[in-house]
Amino acid sequence: MRAVVFEEFGRVPEVREVPEPAASEDGAVIRVEATGLCRSDWHGWMGHDPDVRLPHVPGHELAGIVEAVGPRVANWRAGDRVTVPFVCACGRCPSCAAGDQQVCERQTQPGFTHWGSFAEYVRVEHADVNLVGLPDDLAFGTAAGLGCRFATAFRAVVAQGRVAPGEWVAVHGCGGVGLSAVMIAAACGARVVAVDVSAEALELAESCGAAVCVDASARPGSGPGSAADAVLETTGGGAHLSLDALGSPQTCAASIAGLRRRGRHVQVGLLPAVTGDPALPMSRVVGLELEVLGSHGMAAHAYPAMMDMVGSGILRPDRLVTAAIGLDEAPAALAAMGTATGRGVTVVEPHRKV
Repeated sequence: MRAVVFEEFGRVPEVREVPEPAASEDGAVIRVEATGLCRSDWHGWMGHDPDVRLPHVPGHELAGIVEAVGPRVANWRAGDRVTVPFVCACGRCPSCAAGDQQVCERQTQPGFTHWGSFAEYVRVEHADVNLVGLPDDLAFGTAAGLGCRFATAFRAVVAQGRVAPGEWVAVHGCGGVGLSAVMIAAACGARVVAVDVSAEALELAESCGAAVCVDASARPGSGPGSAADAVLETTGGGAHLSLDALGSPQTCAASIAGLRRRGRHVQVGLLPAVTGDPALPMSRVVGLELEVLGSHGMAAHAYPAMMDMVGSGILRPDRLVTAAIGLDEAPAALAAMGTATGRGVTVVEPHRKV
């Protein structure tokens, strides 16, 4: 099969022929119809993830068709349309038994613990635990984000963030996961403040339901005159819920600084060790009784509520997809994520004809 492969961290990958994967006893092989280009993939390519071993094929948010299943798979067969959470759970550890597959103790992640979906085919472990069926009328390009960015944002806003109608929600960073969070929070009846340095990203955030957009490039930091200060002013005392959807020490601190008393911060964007641990305003956390929460994907069993909202048209993840490219264009697009802010979500279609 054809796949995007890199043999050195930070060196532009190349598309080459590699062996097709085989299904494990309880796993499946998916023919990849679409896979999202995500900042997490960029972190892996840069060497920021300790699980990545060279040579490597990136890609972790995908949708496609089941090509083959192992002999112990009971619920899926070749031809099924599926997506998969980027955290593939084992289904047997104490966390899985408690329903918390998104923090499985023996999790695997395509594109990180093993070769990923920037390829014509990808292997998925524990298919009966992890595969999520897709309706026939849902485009693969739209469905790809349901494996990571959109599902991650859904759980961060709804489950971890406990959003309620009428609340103010601040979203710091309006890339794929941030725009998803804006759309989901607005659909839940919240008033959303979108914060980003890109005018294009803020324009998209407004189209996704943001009530207020704040240009962080004109208001850096987290003190007086900052984007966090703008959130405090706009919301009349601070957001009830705030998310760092980018993942940087600056956006993390700004998210906390823009909360009102007893507000809730949810960290969604990755904070790799290479950037250093963020300096958090813990005196504010204590003094205002703030909650600081993490959010790490969403388990397959939790998908129905989100899928119902997508199916009814309340949520429109299709509006976030702004570009589709072929496999040959993926290496340059991946490398460019370090400097280009981008607009919306780009999906890679490995079987796309040139």
